Amino acid sequence: MAELHPLVVHFTIVLAIVGVGFRLISLLGRPAFASPAATTLLLLAALAGVVSTQSGEAAHGPVERAPGARPAVVAHEEWGERARNILILLGMVELAGLALARSARARYVHFAAAALGLVAVFAVYEAGEHGGELVFSYAGGVGIRSGDPKDVERLLLAGLYQQAMQDRKGGKSQAAADLIDVAARRFPQDVEVRLLAAESQLLDHRNPQAAIAALGAIAVADDNRILRTRRATLQADAFEAAGQKDAAIAVLQPILEAYPTNTRIKDRLEALKAKP
Repeated sequence: MAELHPLVVHFTIVLAIVGVGFRLISLLGRPAFASPAATTLLLLAALAGVVSTQSGEAAHGPVERAPGARPAVVAHEEWGERARNILILLGMVELAGLALARSARARYVHFAAAALGLVAVFAVYEAGEHGGELVFSYAGGVGIRSGDPKDVERLLLAGLYQQAMQDRKGGKSQAAADLIDVAARRFPQDVEVRLLAAESQLLDHRNPQAAIAALGAIAVADDNRILRTRRATLQADAFEAAGQKDAAIAVLQPILEAYPTNTRIKDRLEALKAKP
């Protein structure tokens, strides 16, 4: 059931917000469908809230065992349970309004539902906000939801890349190079990783000759425009850093001929040719 959590929670959020919106509109007395629509949506929101909480509880175990993630998991769970409880209470109020549909007291019940609905929306928002923090700040559940080991490998690669970029930005070139070296050893057949490692030779190790050699050993399919352009651009950077302007022009020229609308390559070639 854990794998359903990311899907179900979005239904809960939308049903709650739209349902409360319809309940507020229904207080105006028109349109006629607003009140029954609110009841239907909020009952579905209560049901979705129960499923969301159960699926979240099923998913939390592996997530909270990740170092540092437990406080974020607990906060998300607590707000999720609050949201579920309030939505269930709201659903009961809506059922009471439905039972009193032909009574003058139904309007008071709808006012109470609208007020409680606003509290529910706040709780749902907080649960969603803490869930987003758990996913995007702690990688909660990322890479493990499907049970496919390939997903964990992609998570590892993304973490190595992002930390390497942060280290490089912070002036920690050796730390960035070390992480990229780990990625290259872990994913030796991945062309994009090999290009990243060659780029690291140029930017982190300050070794254009090593970058030139590494790039020359990377085969890229002729029909892969993005990787072909990236390799040529890196080769041009390396050749230019090595003082080989003509070689830099030579690797970019075929790319411009193949993709004449690529203004970035065109501008780069013109800049190279203009240099003495």
